[in-house]
Amino acid sequence: MEKIGLRLVLIACLVLAPFCLALGVTLPLIRFETLYVFDSAPSLVDIVSSLALDGDFALAVIVALVSILFPLVKIFVIAAEVTDLPLAPKGRFARTLPQLARWSLMDVLIVAVVIVAAKTGGIATALSQPGLWFYLASASLALIAHMICGRLRRETE
Repeated sequence: MEKIGLRLVLIACLVLAPFCLALGVTLPLIRFETLYVFDSAPSLVDIVSSLALDGDFALAVIVALVSILFPLVKIFVIAAEVTDLPLAPKGRFARTLPQLARWSLMDVLIVAVVIVAAKTGGIATALSQPGLWFYLASASLALIAHMICGRLRRETE
């Protein structure tokens, strides 16, 4: 019975994680209030496109890879490992997942650095927005799915 419960939680995590990631990437992450007159609430997609338009292509690519692509690939790899998709030899995804997990958690660090930079600059007040919470939910759900996947794999060996 416990195995069935874990599988249901795993399925829920694998369905909700990409949904939350999509919302986290497109909804505003932070609202910056500058001098109580101007405010902006960019999403992660807005931040990446703004960096690219400003000529910071390398930074835009790094932020897009680490904050958008890696989390999406990580969710796909967890789902592929769970469903035993014939895309790679058995266990290849299990070996790849820890590397993806390390790099995709950099997204949380990047968002945190942006918030800290805004708050310590003294120019703007940064307030969290729904996109940040959905983004955090996606990272948490992917982490839970990864842990359950590892536990179920150990139980079947």
